[in-house]
Amino acid sequence: MQNLILASSSPRRKELLENLHLTFAISSSEVDESFDPKLSPEEVVMELADRKARKVFQDHQDAFVIGSDTVVVANNQILGKPSDEAEAISMLQTLSGKQHEVYTGVSIVSQDNSTKFFEKTEVWFWELTDDLIRSYVKSGEPLDKAGAYGIQQLGSMLVKKIHGDYFAVVGLPVSRTIRELRRLGYQLPY
Repeated sequence: MQNLILASSSPRRKELLENLHLTFAISSSEVDESFDPKLSPEEVVMELADRKARKVFQDHQDAFVIGSDTVVVANNQILGKPSDEAEAISMLQTLSGKQHEVYTGVSIVSQDNSTKFFEKTEVWFWELTDDLIRSYVKSGEPLDKAGAYGIQQLGSMLVKKIHGDYFAVVGLPVSRTIRELRRLGYQLPY
């Protein structure tokens, strides 16, 4: 039986893979998440996803390892996870009433093959009041998410519409990931 490992401690990514009825292990990878500011958003997320996958692969060379990274881009600026509540409020004020992009990069590494890819989804926010922003930030939900929101939970009330892969905004473009796993030789149960 082939081993599959998710190189992430994200409960959202874990849930997305569980929804596909896959058997996998989790091995979180602590990597340097700094990047060259000259890189495009798609290059950034693929590079960070690849660092995570390769770090875990070093200890699990008999497995297919999936790494993933997500960033939000607004006004040509990459928004990662906020460092505190004040930064989360600032990010949400920036996104309020506007369109932004979410980039999720994925790297799959195995002994014989590897691949990197990304998905870009456009997201539009409603106009947000300061009270709504403060209340959402106080919930604690935005503090561990790129762009200071999670589309699948309370943050869903901020989103007016999207164009692209919803699951990429959550943190893992599952449909593309499954196709790439199959292409690399991973035997899926379906």
